[in-house]
Amino acid sequence: MEDYIQQNKRAWECSAYDFWVMTSGAPRERAKKDREDPKGALKRYARYFDRYEGVRVANICGSCGKKAIPLAVLGADVTIFDISDDNRRYAMETAEAAGVHIGYELGDVLAVDMSRYGEAFDVAFMEGGVLHYFHDIDRFMAVMRGILKPGGTLICSDFHPFTKIMDALKLEQPSMSYFSTDIFEAEMAHARFYDQDTRKRFPKCSYRKYTLSEILNSILSNGFTLTRFDEHPSWENEKLPGEFTAVAVKG
Repeated sequence: MEDYIQQNKRAWECSAYDFWVMTSGAPRERAKKDREDPKGALKRYARYFDRYEGVRVANICGSCGKKAIPLAVLGADVTIFDISDDNRRYAMETAEAAGVHIGYELGDVLAVDMSRYGEAFDVAFMEGGVLHYFHDIDRFMAVMRGILKPGGTLICSDFHPFTKIMDALKLEQPSMSYFSTDIFEAEMAHARFYDQDTRKRFPKCSYRKYTLSEILNSILSNGFTLTRFDEHPSWENEKLPGEFTAVAVKG
């Protein structure tokens, strides 16, 4: 693995399981909610799936399974790709409690085994802020193309590039020039939910944030046809852009 991947792994294995229990409930509690209303658990992302039954989904950086398990309840065949063993533990315990099966590939998605997963998936789906963990977006998109079947769909939902210049989502990450290509260190996602003394002990993540043109051009240059692009308001201020969703088909 590359050095920054290992760095991010250390950060995401620091108290992540305990954090999910604290914010989402014990796996059995979370599983009950996912089974009762799986489409509600998917939130806005449900609109981007034409169907679920039998659809093979790669959930990229799928974390604790908060979207993978509802998809599995709805009938999808889901494999999470994520780097954190803490995330894997929570996701697998929740899936078992929900009575569904999910796959979980622990490791660097950039090093995915193409002999096993090449052209294996109908959908590559990601949400919740993924792209900034990868320093080479073209390499990342090439992997997404590689794991998708011909005609497969990329559903890429992420933080809006506007958040480079303003902390519109209150993630407490540094702002910068919109056109900055700098790699920088900052707190991992859930550190801000802890007291200041605890926050100081969390390992830092290594980030690279992209402009809108970098994201769209990378999707297009890797052989995808863009079919939809939506911008979503910030959950902190509906007047500001907070997230986006790009849907594209592998040509």
